[in-house]
Amino acid sequence: MSIRKSVVRMKSDYEYVATNQQGNAVEIDMYDAPNKKAQSPMDLLLSALGGCSSIDAVLMMKKKRKTIVDFFLEVEGTRNDGIPAFYTHIQMNFVLVSPDATEEEFAKVVTLSVDKYCSVASSIKSEISYTSEVRRP
Repeated sequence: MSIRKSVVRMKSDYEYVATNQQGNAVEIDMYDAPNKKAQSPMDLLLSALGGCSSIDAVLMMKKKRKTIVDFFLEVEGTRNDGIPAFYTHIQMNFVLVSPDATEEEFAKVVTLSVDKYCSVASSIKSEISYTSEVRRP
């Protein structure tokens, strides 16, 4: 079992930076447009799900020796109106541009990617535990 860590540090009330163990940083903000400079945590959830699913799907198609001219994934989340405003539904539209891939084989790859191999999709169903502490300066 491997353990991953991220530290999320406040820059201001609506701006944060998340840094992983290797020092890679992602900016996060909760501003509304036009002041938005980074993704919100809920945007990042969709991006993480899309990134994970995309990588698996593309690698599986390449393993099948299919030509990939272009690939993209549109991810749309519908949020609950109340608090918390969690996603009640996430729709993903995988688009592959390829001269030699079939609809059937790509559909199978997408199903495997989302339902079996994508760690982010599986993590959405995971149990979350937490602790808290106050440190004195």
